[in-house]
Formats: sequence, C-alpha cells, structure tokens
Amino acid sequence: MTDVKAELREQFLEAFGGADFPVENQMDLVPALPDGPATKFEAGDVSFTAMEMAAKLGSEQEFPYDTPEELVDDIIDGLEAKGMI
Repeated sequence: MTDVKAELREQFLEAFGGADFPVENQMDLVPALPDGPATKFEAGDVSFTAMEMAAKLGSEQEFPYDTPEELVDDIIDGLEAKGMI
C-alpha cells in the first residue's frame, strides 16, 4: 500500500470510526465528521473534502456498511477507480 493510501486509510478510519454503525447512507456519516461535510482529508499531494469525496464516490459505495473497515475499503477502492489517488 502506498504511503498516500495508508495515510488516507488512517484518516478515514479515525473520521468515520465514530459513526453509529451500521450506516445506511452517506448522511449517516456526517455526524461523525469533525467538520461535517467540510472535513478535509490530505495525504501527499492529494486533498479533498468529505463533500467532494461523497459526490464523486456515490456510485462506488454499496450501503449499508456494518463496520468502519468495510466502508473505508470501499472508499479507497473508489478513489483508486476514479483516479483520485
């Protein structure tokens, strides 16, 4: 795993780990984010907000998610598929 992916994975687990799982949709994740949709994730030369990420990855996610790890795995896969990382 690249450093960027590893760093983002850590940030995502920290940010989304506080959500009340299982989560049924993206809106279930918002209360867990420290700055809501404006929460920024940065690693290396990659930077985006939770809102930007949600807009681009909506079709890549398959809700519901039972654990933060399942969610983060799909986020990382989606970011790679969209060429964002």
